[in-house]
Amino acid sequence: MGHLLSLTLVYLAYLLTTGIASQRQQHRVQHGSCTYTFILPEVEHCQPLKDFQVTNTLQRDSPPRAEPDKSHSKDDLSQEERPSWQQQKLETLESAMENNTQWLQKLENFIQENVRSGVEEIKRSTVHTQTAAMLQMGTNLLSQSAEQTRKLTDVETQVLNQTSRLEIQLLEYSLFTNRLEKHIILQTQEISRLSDKNSFLEQRLLALEARYGKELQDLQGEKQQLQDVLERQSHVVSQLQGELGSSMLNSTALQRQQERLTDTVEQLLTKVSQCNEISNMPKTERRTFRDCAEILRSGVKESGLYSIHLHNSTQDVKVYCDMKTRGGGWTVLQHRSNGSIDFHRSWNDYKSGFGVPSGEHWLGNDIIHKLTSSQEYSLHIQLRDREGNEAFSQYDHFYIDDEDNNYSLHIKGFSGTAGKTSSLTHTGSQFSTKDRDNDRCTCKCAQLASGGWWFDACGPSNLNGIYYPVSSNVVRFNGIKWYYWKGPNLMATLTTMMVRPANFR
Repeated sequence: MGHLLSLTLVYLAYLLTTGIASQRQQHRVQHGSCTYTFILPEVEHCQPLKDFQVTNTLQRDSPPRAEPDKSHSKDDLSQEERPSWQQQKLETLESAMENNTQWLQKLENFIQENVRSGVEEIKRSTVHTQTAAMLQMGTNLLSQSAEQTRKLTDVETQVLNQTSRLEIQLLEYSLFTNRLEKHIILQTQEISRLSDKNSFLEQRLLALEARYGKELQDLQGEKQQLQDVLERQSHVVSQLQGELGSSMLNSTALQRQQERLTDTVEQLLTKVSQCNEISNMPKTERRTFRDCAEILRSGVKESGLYSIHLHNSTQDVKVYCDMKTRGGGWTVLQHRSNGSIDFHRSWNDYKSGFGVPSGEHWLGNDIIHKLTSSQEYSLHIQLRDREGNEAFSQYDHFYIDDEDNNYSLHIKGFSGTAGKTSSLTHTGSQFSTKDRDNDRCTCKCAQLASGGWWFDACGPSNLNGIYYPVSSNVVRFNGIKWYYWKGPNLMATLTTMMVRPANFR
C-alpha cells in the first residue's frame, strides 16, 4: 500500500511539474554528477528597468569574467551600478521563492485531497479484490475440503465394512471354537466312560474265564475218573466173562450171580456212555448250518447265539440269529443299542469283526463277504429313534466284494419305511476306515464322520458313527445317520443290519 502511495505522489508531482514547465522555463545547472533545476519567471513578461540586462550570470557557479580595464572612470561606474543589480536579482529570487512556496502549498493541498480520495478508492478496490480472492480461495478450499471429506467418508465406510466383516468372521470362528471345545469335552467324557466300561468288561471276562477254566478242569477230572472206572469195570467184566465161560456148568447160583453181574456191567456201560456224550458233545454234534435260515428250518425258533459254517471254508462263526422279525431266519451283521462299543476303529478291526454277537458288534467284512457271496441274500436294516419310532429299509439283493476290491458294496431293489429314497450309498462304493481312505472325496470321510462305512463322497448314511446319548439335542455330523428318514441328526437308539437268503419263504 505504501509503495502504491509513493507511485501516486511521484505521478502527481510529475504532472504538476509538467504543467508548470509548460508555462515556465526550466534552468538546469550541472555540478559534477548532480543536476540542479530552477524554475524562474520569464523575463520577457516583466517590465525591466532601463539599465536591467538579462544575463545568465546566475546560471554559472563562477563569477563573470572581468573585462579589460578601459579607463578608470568606467571601473568606478561599474562598481557603483553592480550592487543595485544584485539586490534586484535577490528580490526577484525571493519573489519567485514565495511564489514557488505558495505553489508548493497548493500542490501539497491538492495532493493530499486527491491522494486521500485515491488512497481510499485504492483501499476499497484492494479490499474488494482481496475479498474476492479470499472468497475464491475459500470456495476452492471448501470444494477441496468437501472432496477430501467425501473421500475420507468413503475410506471410513470401507474400513467400517471391513471391520464388520472381520468381527463377524471372528465371531464365527469363536462360535466354531466353542463348539469344537464342547465336542472335545464330550468326546473325552465318552472315551473315559467307554474306558471304564471296557475295564469292567475285561474284569468280568477274566472272571468268567477263570470260572469256566475251573469248571473245565473239574469236568476233565471227572471224565478221567469215569474212564478209570470204565477200565476197571471192563477188566472186571473180562475176568467175569472168562470165569463165566469156564464155569458155565456150575450151579444156578452162579448163573444168577452172572446175571446180576451182567446187569451191573450194563448199568455201568450206560453211565459211561452218558458221560462220554456229555464230555464229547461239541465233537459229536457235527451238524453244520450255512446261516440262520437253515437253523430256523431245522426247527429252532428262539433268537440267540448259534454257530454257522461258512461255505467253502473250514471256519465256524458264532452269530446272533433273529428268529422273530418278518418271519425270522436273519443272520445279524451289525447291531447297536447302547453305545458300549467304540465303532471308530481300524481297517483290520472291521475286517475281522469286533464286539459281542449277543450285544453291540460288527460281524467282520471277511465273514460278510464269504457269507453273502455263497448265494443271493437280501439285506434288512432296522432303525429306532429316541422317541421310540421304528422304520426299516430292505434290499432284495446284497453282497460285498473281497478285500482286494476294498469290500465294494452291491445292492438292488429298495423298499421300506425309512425314507422314500435309499440312504445307503450306491452300488460300487468302497469301504473306508480312519486308517484306509477309499472314498471319492478330497477329505477323509471316515475321520470326519467317524467309524467305518461305504462313504462314497461322505454320503447320506453312516450306521457306524458315534452313538450319542438320547439327551443330546445338537446336530452332529459324525453321529449315526440315515438321512432320508430323519435328516442329518438321527439320534438313533437302535440299529440292526441282518441278511437271509433272497429265496427264503
